[in-house]
Amino acid sequence: MTKTVRIGDRVIGGGNPILIQSMTNTKTEDVAATVSQIEKLAAAGCEIIRCAVPTMEAAEALSEIKKQVSIPVVADIHFDHRLAIAAIEHNADKIRINPGNIGSAERVRAVVDAARERGIPIRVGVNSGSLEKELVEKYHGVTAEGLVESALDKVHSIEDMGYDNLVISIKSSDVMMCVRAHELIAGQTDHPLHVGITEAGTITSGNIKSAIGLGLILHQGIGDTIRVSLTGDPLEEIKSAKLILRTLGLRKGGVEVVSCPTCGRTQIDLIGLANQVEDLVADIPLDIKVAVMGCVVNGPGEAKEADIGIAGGIGEGLIIKHGEIARKLPEGELLAALREELLHWKE
Repeated sequence: MTKTVRIGDRVIGGGNPILIQSMTNTKTEDVAATVSQIEKLAAAGCEIIRCAVPTMEAAEALSEIKKQVSIPVVADIHFDHRLAIAAIEHNADKIRINPGNIGSAERVRAVVDAARERGIPIRVGVNSGSLEKELVEKYHGVTAEGLVESALDKVHSIEDMGYDNLVISIKSSDVMMCVRAHELIAGQTDHPLHVGITEAGTITSGNIKSAIGLGLILHQGIGDTIRVSLTGDPLEEIKSAKLILRTLGLRKGGVEVVSCPTCGRTQIDLIGLANQVEDLVADIPLDIKVAVMGCVVNGPGEAKEADIGIAGGIGEGLIIKHGEIARKLPEGELLAALREELLHWKE
């Protein structure tokens, strides 16, 4: 079991629930825009948020951002150790660095000393795209073994400075390499692991790669916090992360929507209906399954495993509870009736 690490008022590791992270895509210097995005992400289920800190102005903005948001803020630092120190001084709850691009051991030590003074955890991040040349040569390419060696070298160097309040991330856009790297490192460290598939891609490809990679890693009991990295609205990352955790049985709560594939019997806009139902139930805090079926012939039977469902036909539809038809309604009234049922749900 990994050690526990406190990030603001949240705790990861030690068997605690796996927490969901994302990253803002606003300019961190723009406090209003950044706070607005963080609060939307928190409302959607984000539990830790990371902000890029490429300038001193961005580091200084963290103090004001922290006053206005409800979840811990992680400062993402590259290249300049002074930005890491400034982020710590301006109340970041954690910093993310790659010691390899921060510079000399003295500069890394200065960051470690600042973190130690305030008890701020450091996430040591290693990415396959920036693996050291000597490790690429040693392993004849970018490999899982090279990623692990790079990460542990950096971790050990910080531990040698007398600090072990650390989180490790080893990321690659190569899904199976990333899985193998996590399998290797899990047996060699007890620091919490931040898991994700980096540069996963667009909503479609990124979701598939993240679901496969995170699924294979988390199912082995590896990982303490996750981020689904998508080229898109960060809100999509939260939706995907919640669904991955729920699918693996690692998180409960929230309405699960299941829907049948379309076929020649479909006599309703099933695709549009299923998407509308997902949006409609997003804010309902029930732990139940809702089925969306496109055919009144097979709908009740197919929806039997769900708590409640709807099935559509030509201009009309059914509300189905536990496999039994409860009501028949005009198609236009289905969604409103479903939401009303859920808002007043009783087993």
